[in-house]
Amino acid sequence: MPATTSSAELFRHGLRLLLDKNIPAWVDLWADDGVMEFPFAPEGWPRRLEGKNAVADYMRSYPDHIDLHDFPELRIHQTAEPETIVVEMRGVGLVVRDGSPFDMTYIAVVTVEDGRITAYRDYWNPLAVLESDVAFAGSGQ
Repeated sequence: MPATTSSAELFRHGLRLLLDKNIPAWVDLWADDGVMEFPFAPEGWPRRLEGKNAVADYMRSYPDHIDLHDFPELRIHQTAEPETIVVEMRGVGLVVRDGSPFDMTYIAVVTVEDGRITAYRDYWNPLAVLESDVAFAGSGQ
């Protein structure tokens, strides 16, 4: 994606990459010093990933655990800072381990600078994952 891409365009492109299970290309959207945070992460799961390499390590096996099919509900809100967006979304698919439905709602605050993600705070519901017994890379599970 060119450096002139808006935060919203870059985010939408990233969702397409996740649906395509192209984790390396998704990680390439990140700045080298980008930070991903999970403020509601349950015990034993990471709350903060510092740097592109940490994000890559965390996401590497995502498709082995969650088979994403769609983001049927996506709302992107611009903020007073053009590089920062607030995203409301729902991801649906299957839990790979047992084929059960995966249905998660998220709110994310994402900042993009110079065409790369520099900050991503992911406010996902940890109860949904704990109830479905999804083991995920980097979770300590």
